[in-house]
Amino acid sequence: MKHQKAPERPLSRVEIHPVSSRRDLEDFIEVPWAIYRDDPNWIPPLKLERRLHLSKDKNPYFEHAEAAFWTAWRDGRPVGRISAQVDRAWLEVHGDATGHFGFLEGLEDPEIFRSLLHTAEDWVRERGMTRITGPYSLSVNDECGLLVDGFDTPPALMMGHARPYYGPSVEQAGYGKAMDLLAYSMDVADPLSPRAQKLVDKMMDDPKLKLRPLDMKRYEEDLHLIVDIFNDAWSQNWGFVPMTEGEIRNLAKSIKPIIEPEFVCIAEYDGEPAAMTVTLPDVHRMAADLNGKLLPFGWAKLLWRLKCGQCDSGRLPLLGVRRKFQSSSQGAALALGVINRVYSYHRQHGKRHAELSWVLETNRPIQRMIEMVGGVAYKTYRIYEKDLA
Repeated sequence: MKHQKAPERPLSRVEIHPVSSRRDLEDFIEVPWAIYRDDPNWIPPLKLERRLHLSKDKNPYFEHAEAAFWTAWRDGRPVGRISAQVDRAWLEVHGDATGHFGFLEGLEDPEIFRSLLHTAEDWVRERGMTRITGPYSLSVNDECGLLVDGFDTPPALMMGHARPYYGPSVEQAGYGKAMDLLAYSMDVADPLSPRAQKLVDKMMDDPKLKLRPLDMKRYEEDLHLIVDIFNDAWSQNWGFVPMTEGEIRNLAKSIKPIIEPEFVCIAEYDGEPAAMTVTLPDVHRMAADLNGKLLPFGWAKLLWRLKCGQCDSGRLPLLGVRRKFQSSSQGAALALGVINRVYSYHRQHGKRHAELSWVLETNRPIQRMIEMVGGVAYKTYRIYEKDLA
C-alpha cells in the first residue's frame, strides 16, 4: 500500500508584543541568539551595553527622540524584533516627516518581517510621519544600515550583521533603497602607494601644517573639538544629524577605557583645527567568545586582552575635513595625513587589519582617497525607505 505524505503543519500566527517590562527587554535583547546561533560570522553583542543603549535614562538619544520596541512570537518563542523611532533632531535638520525603524531581526519567514515592519509603520504614522527609513539602531550616529553584501566575515565594532534573506524580506514588505553605505577593508601592514606617499610627503613639508594626537589631559576638550570638526565636515552629507552635547559626553565616557592618544590624529592648518580621525580597537571581535556576558569574568578577560595588545584589528569610525578645505588642494592631503599618522602608529604596534566605515555610496572623493591608501570595499549596508501616505 502506498503511503501518502502527511500534510505539513501550517505555521502558527505571528504575534507582535510590545516591550513594556524588564523581562520583555531581555527577550528583545536575546532575539539574535535564536537567529544566528549557527552563523560563524555573528558576534554576540554585550548584553550590558545593549541594556545601556536602550535605557531612556542612560542614553542621551532619548533627550530628543522617542522610541518603541516589539518582539515577534510564534508558538511561545521569540522569532523576531523591531524598533520604531521619531527623532526631533532629525526632523529639525531635514524637515521631512520621516520616522525610523531599527534593531530588525527575524527568522526566515516573510510574514515575520511584514508584521514587524507594519507595526513600526503604524507607530510612526500615528505620530504624523509620512515616510519611514531604516534600520537605525537607534540613530544615524549609531549602528545603521542593513547588511546586503559581505556576509562571509564578522562585523566590526558598531557595525551590524544579517542573514542574506533579510534584504529580500524587507523589499517584499514594500521597501526600496534609499542609500548604500560602504565598509572598506585595509591591510594596515601594507605601506602607502607611491602616489599617496607623495601627497603625504608634500603635505608634511608645509610649515602651516601641524599633526598631533589626542591630549588626554584635555580629553573632553579635544573630544568636543573632534565632534565640532565632524559636525562641520558632515553637515552637507545625506542623512546627517549633528551630535548633541549629551551625546558627546556619552561618547567621551564610553570610549575612554579603550582609547589611546595615538589612536586619534588632529590636523591644524595655519593654526586652525582642520581635520581629524579616530580609530578604535575592535573590542567587538575581542569579546566574541564571551557570548554577550561580562559577568562574572568577562570584564577581566576583555581588559586583559586590551592590556596585552591581543587585538590586531581596528575600525576607523570618524574621519572629517572641515568644509572650507574640502574643495581645496589641502583637503585630500589633510585626510591622507591624519589617516597615515594613525595607521603608521598601528602598523608599528602590530596591527594588521582595519575597517574604514562607513562611506556613502555617493561620496566618490572619500572613496577614491581610501582606495588610494589600499582600502577595498568589502561590505555594503543599505538604508531602506517607504512612503506611508
